[in-house]
Amino acid sequence: MSKTLILEGSRIHDIGSFYDQINGLFMADESWQLGPSLDALNDLLYGGFGVLQGNEPLTLIWRDIAQSRAALGRDATRRYYQDKLAQPQRYHQARIRQELALLERGEGLTYFDIILEIIADHPNITLVPA
Repeated sequence: MSKTLILEGSRIHDIGSFYDQINGLFMADESWQLGPSLDALNDLLYGGFGVLQGNEPLTLIWRDIAQSRAALGRDATRRYYQDKLAQPQRYHQARIRQELALLERGEGLTYFDIILEIIADHPNITLVPA
């Protein structure tokens, strides 16, 4: 049996609010919350905790996806990389600078684009833009 979840894009204004929405959908019955991490998002989508128990089918309806695309676009992605550059002990600086340079040239992926790639890597999840 397939589950259906609705992600309210109108409530996404930045990376933090994206994870607020994800936690509200996927982690509502858990005693802990997912942090703002693309790796954690990917792990969540594999299932095993939250609403996903394993590789079960899921339809994810993303309402107001255009607003989310804008909110998680170039400016949010720039801030994301700049935050990583401010923590040289935690992140590979050369790689982050390279990703930032690609973004500034219009060739790099935005945070929104990366999220879409992560979702696409999970064949049990059907994304329905709305």
